[in-house]
Amino acid sequence: MTTLSGKTLFITGASRGIGRAIALRAARDGANVAIVARSGVPNPKLPGTIHTVAEEVAAAGGQALALRCDIREEDEVRAAVAATVDTFGGLDILVNNASAIWLRGALDTPMKRFDLMQQVNARGTFLVSQACLPWLLQAPDPHVLTLAPPPSLDPKWWGPHTAYTLAKMGMSHVTLGLAEEFRDRGIAINALWPKTIIATDAINMIPGVEAVQCRRPEIVADAAHVILTRPAREGGGRFFIDEEVLREASITDFAGYAVDPSQRLLPDLFLEPEA
Repeated sequence: MTTLSGKTLFITGASRGIGRAIALRAARDGANVAIVARSGVPNPKLPGTIHTVAEEVAAAGGQALALRCDIREEDEVRAAVAATVDTFGGLDILVNNASAIWLRGALDTPMKRFDLMQQVNARGTFLVSQACLPWLLQAPDPHVLTLAPPPSLDPKWWGPHTAYTLAKMGMSHVTLGLAEEFRDRGIAINALWPKTIIATDAINMIPGVEAVQCRRPEIVADAAHVILTRPAREGGGRFFIDEEVLREASITDFAGYAVDPSQRLLPDLFLEPEA
């Protein structure tokens, strides 16, 4: 299987950034894409809504379903999954991309921010996965791909922003647990993380980072496409890095993914910089 043609994807956080890029890459194959996010109306500070991405998906050759959904709300999640199945007749792939970020220390983290990150990141990933799994179990080649880093207990990733690391690693541990639980039931449940910081709206939350030091979201989308077109029987429980996935697929020229190829790229959080 080298294409996502005819496959149905449910992508959270798909109104911009990496989620949008994954949706558009799938659309080029002729996939059905459920675009799931809270962004139902334009925001002057943040470009993109579920409706603008739906238009882009259709223009790229896919079938789109725009679904306004807060993944903290169980009823909304289950309704969105039901609408996807009703529209497209099933579900093949879940991409857990939605995430909240706040890179501050303990004394500078309001509990409102702490709660938001735990509810969106770890709980949201678990909830959306739980809602999709019954349908994925019926699919011939099902995948779950979560945008989460390799699990780590290295204190250097915890000390600067315990709350965010807890929430993000929560997504990683949900991936680890579900992959093991469903290992023998035919669903490939894996995670993907960028080697370098990606130029999305989230970089505004990272002190000292400018877009010119980043790669574009398309590198993650292309890596996701490689993973999602592999047979599910190859298994799960893996924590992929985008550049490594593409290298394994014989893609070695990454200059086109850089916002500014002349600039030094910054490694993403939770990954060691190259020597």
